[in-house]
Amino acid sequence: MSSTEPGSVQHAEPRHTALDAVHRALGATMTDFAGWDMPLRYGSERDEHQAVRTRAGLFDLSHMGEITVTGPQAAALLDFALVGNIGAVKAGRARYTMICRADGGILDDLIVYRLAESEFMVVANASNAQVVLDALVERSAGFDAEVRDDRDACALIAVQGPESPGILAAVTDADLDGLKYYAGLPGTVAGVPALIARTGYTGEDGFELFVRPEHAVELWQALTKAGEGAGLVPCGLSCRDTLRLEAGMPLYGHELSTSLTPFDAGLGRVVKFDKDGDFVGRTALETAAERAAAQPPRVLVGLVAEGRRVPRAGYAVVAGGEVIGEVTSGAPSPTLGKPIAMAYVDAAHAAPGTAGVGVDIRGSHEPYEVVPLPFYKRQK
Repeated sequence: MSSTEPGSVQHAEPRHTALDAVHRALGATMTDFAGWDMPLRYGSERDEHQAVRTRAGLFDLSHMGEITVTGPQAAALLDFALVGNIGAVKAGRARYTMICRADGGILDDLIVYRLAESEFMVVANASNAQVVLDALVERSAGFDAEVRDDRDACALIAVQGPESPGILAAVTDADLDGLKYYAGLPGTVAGVPALIARTGYTGEDGFELFVRPEHAVELWQALTKAGEGAGLVPCGLSCRDTLRLEAGMPLYGHELSTSLTPFDAGLGRVVKFDKDGDFVGRTALETAAERAAAQPPRVLVGLVAEGRRVPRAGYAVVAGGEVIGEVTSGAPSPTLGKPIAMAYVDAAHAAPGTAGVGVDIRGSHEPYEVVPLPFYKRQK
């Protein structure tokens, strides 16, 4: 899931999370993300990045969009509205999926948590939360289900990194050992009621904690104290972006957009044609699947710089004097020590080690190595 990209502003003034005063007291550099005033970094984004890779980081993600879907036909509604088989998700588990337009274009990528037999929480990216909410409300017509905007009822705090299980265990009696990846359970953390989810956007083990906004400061402070001996540091959205880039995770507005279907993005696996009934975009996506099988679209690959110049989204990928693709995300990689990028390139140039590939950086064709994604994979 993406949450580090500015989007359309829904409010004239930026919105503030329940932790706004905490971020300012910590000296955070704040920035407008999708209409929210959010911490970009507290100090060195490289240090924050390395803390998550080696110890633990604490994130405020309260700008994400929580939408609750309840009722006897909640599962049927989500199966119709989304491309995944949500009805097959067991209570207590989560599923990565997408919501598409009728023409197959990706409106957003989502995580859906099944909280109970007839209760789900859909988590949308901040920049698309209103779009997703409007689409779910529109698509709910004829279903015995209610779509509820819970953005103002939720704060979201994440603790990510190899030390995160020990830190969280110090402030909860929930069964963290039994909590699988992409699962969630209700529990109490530092005396605060929370949905504890083993999810994240960093490539590391970690947890996302959904709580009432009035409990956010108390929870943040308790986690900060519990993490003192483990090297926990507060982390902003800047390092979250480099972490997800190293982990090869797509970001809406970069690797995903309405101009791409899931098959164009190499994520056709999230589309479940074998589920019961029709769903929005089915016909267009069947065509997209056939097209991708017959003539592979551009492939999302990793690029590692041979030099020091950093590629940025929109830069052309070149080979033999021809444009063969486009960079979607690029940044210096603290873990690799080199600039890296994700890019869509023609299938003929997508194989790892393909020779002669470069990125046009202000007229200079800088050499890059094509590598498989992700750039980084944690040791289990």
